Amino acid sequence: MCRSLSLLIILLSSLLLTAQAADSPNLLILGTDADKNSVPRDSRVFRQVLATLSNQMNNYSFDVYDETVITLDSFEQGRSRRSDAEIIDIARSVQRPPIDIAVIFSIFVSARDEAYTTKVKANIQGRLLNVKTGKGLGSFAVDSGQFWNAPNDCPRQCLLNVVGDKAHVLANDLGAVLAEKLSWMLDGGQNAGAMERPGENAMVTEYDLVFDGFSPAEYSQMEEYLVIFSGYHSHRPVEVRHTRSEIWYKSAIATAKLNRNIHKMLGELALRGSIGFSGNTFTIKKITFRGQNQSQIKQGDW
Repeated sequence: MCRSLSLLIILLSSLLLTAQAADSPNLLILGTDADKNSVPRDSRVFRQVLATLSNQMNNYSFDVYDETVITLDSFEQGRSRRSDAEIIDIARSVQRPPIDIAVIFSIFVSARDEAYTTKVKANIQGRLLNVKTGKGLGSFAVDSGQFWNAPNDCPRQCLLNVVGDKAHVLANDLGAVLAEKLSWMLDGGQNAGAMERPGENAMVTEYDLVFDGFSPAEYSQMEEYLVIFSGYHSHRPVEVRHTRSEIWYKSAIATAKLNRNIHKMLGELALRGSIGFSGNTFTIKKITFRGQNQSQIKQGDW
């Protein structure tokens, strides 16, 4: 009876709370230049596009962090021709602050030689990636449309100088579209202006929850709580064994609140456990004592 009353109280509380509970995301803007046809990271065009994208995200009140500053002590600086794998590993490795979403872009420049001039086109491709789960959140590409004119017999550096004068226009368009896509996912675009973005939002994210050492009966009891936590969307088993259950948990709940709820859930069920968190994974390990009886679900509970 007591456990049923606790479940009812939690359910009523979750219905009264707004669904907008997820963490305000931390963004990191990264350029990939592994493709030999792309503009390298050490060029003026690259830096100009990076600054413009960062400014657009700031205009939409997102928290954007500078890669050089937050990786200065742990990663080699100034590397060019970096692959997707390298930049994603960097984004995942940064813990202070934890990075939630990477804005990844590439710049491409093409040229066509004419007898009297050089025709130049530019293209910038960008995408949003949840770095913790690997889930793509949207992409967009902009190009110059018409050709720009460059001097006849214009080498690579000459082409980059021509593109550099116009790259900020393309980057502004790309940044505005990606920021709008992300804003829509978070709050329906309600904070797309200069207003300060609230610390909570409605974007559903994914958590890996691992319950280690708990019996099937104990996990079944905990599962009753997991589905009524605020922001709950869905969950599915990843691995189920007799004393270990791992689930993929989709919710709009903030990380700190999910941590508090798990602690409270263990207390309600009179279970002892240690809770660890890294990336998007919560690991809940049962603490047992010699001579303590395993809790069992009574038939009447169903």
